[in-house]
Amino acid sequence: MNPWLTAPILLPLFGGITQIFMGYAPVNLRRTLGLITTVLLVCASAVLVMMADDGSYRAYAFGNWQPPFGIVLVLDRLAALMVLLTSVLALFCHIYSLGGADGENRQFHALFLFQLMGLNIAFLTGDLFNLFVAFEVLLIASYGLLLHGGGTVRTVPGLHYVVLNLIGSSIFLISVGMIYSVTGTLNMADLAVKIPRVSAEQLPLVKAGGMMLLVVFGLKAAILPLCFWLPRAYAAATAPVAALFAVMTKVGIYAILRVYTLIFGDTAGELANLGMDWIFPLALITLAMGVIGAIGAANLKTLIAWQVIISVGTLLAAISLGTEAGISAALFYLLHTTWVVGGLFLLADLVARQRGSASDGIVTAPRMHNRTLLSVLFLFGAVAAVGLPPLSGFFAKLLILMAAEPGARMAWLWSVVLIGGFLTLVAYSRAGSIVFWRNTEGHIERHGTLTRSVTFSTGALISAGVILVILAGPISRYTDATAAQLLDPEQYTEILETQMVGEGN
Repeated sequence: MNPWLTAPILLPLFGGITQIFMGYAPVNLRRTLGLITTVLLVCASAVLVMMADDGSYRAYAFGNWQPPFGIVLVLDRLAALMVLLTSVLALFCHIYSLGGADGENRQFHALFLFQLMGLNIAFLTGDLFNLFVAFEVLLIASYGLLLHGGGTVRTVPGLHYVVLNLIGSSIFLISVGMIYSVTGTLNMADLAVKIPRVSAEQLPLVKAGGMMLLVVFGLKAAILPLCFWLPRAYAAATAPVAALFAVMTKVGIYAILRVYTLIFGDTAGELANLGMDWIFPLALITLAMGVIGAIGAANLKTLIAWQVIISVGTLLAAISLGTEAGISAALFYLLHTTWVVGGLFLLADLVARQRGSASDGIVTAPRMHNRTLLSVLFLFGAVAAVGLPPLSGFFAKLLILMAAEPGARMAWLWSVVLIGGFLTLVAYSRAGSIVFWRNTEGHIERHGTLTRSVTFSTGALISAGVILVILAGPISRYTDATAAQLLDPEQYTEILETQMVGEGN
């Protein structure tokens, strides 16, 4: 068994525990240790990507307990990619928080690291029940982060967020109980083998459990009509928290991609591609709803929050094509949208610091002191988010459109994506012109200064729109290989079973 698989979990776990006991230590010491933990996490994630790139599966059973009873971690290309995506985003969010966003709560760094632990458990687990546990860990930490700083502005959206996710957790627990009652296992490799053998009498129970899981993952991913909680919650959060939350919806998308290609994929017999017929139309409607919300947004943070929903619809539309090209394009787009949207959330906070009482509202206000720098960053971020050339959003959307095969689906996908992209461009153009160029007379006497940490972290995430284009070749090769690996579930079950049995002996 390879102990490297535990590093993305143990590093934030021990780092978070250390932060709890250091609650009253000097803030610089807490910041230094938190940042060191996040840097080490990025390094460990990079190692996992290099390990997974050989195309093999690696498993780690805690305590050497074998499936279906043990806690098993599984590393493949998809898991490694998601862990790296999260750790890079977290690093720059953590750097940004050093500018003062962490000062309102002594336990900010502990909650931040515990959320990373929950995210990494979700990406690495090979068991449905442990996926439920991961959801609870990251959600409990996210409750604290969302309410970080206090105030009724965050309390009300935070309450909605908590209630909806508690309902989702309850449905999740019921659904895995239904599946376990029939199959006697929740290990994903075991389920991939046993689901096709379910008898006709027990088939409805497993089908119901699978559809309930899809509802839960849809809530986590913020699919329409389960998305209306997101804009207010994300817009109310502090900047580094909102930026980190850019990856939260991707957990639901990851779960759909993992479970419904492995367990309910083409080899699942009567339950093959369970619920996938619903995903494509819901994805396009979600995308359209996100565009409408973006056009009507009253402030930058809300605009970017609706961009998250647009990205969810785009991702699921590509995934629902069910092809290797569609999944590969979705993974490339996932990298792009997570990092760029995270950078835009940080940028919105920098703008708010410069505009006094106008904050990040899309209203006229006196000229900002750092207008040139912030407007250039907004231009790059908006161009990348909308999908205009030559930045990464253009190539990501082009790959998605090219993945569609001729027919009705292709017509719908092209129409919604292209029209939605144009209207999103209108929304960003309106926001940018009002915020940066339609200035009133006067000046802001008290304004926030742009420190090195906040400027660097914001620029680094937005520059992903350029970096992903430069590295498009190797990244596309990796996502192509990841998609091929996902669509070959027999390889997962055979190799994993061989590894686990061999290690058990």
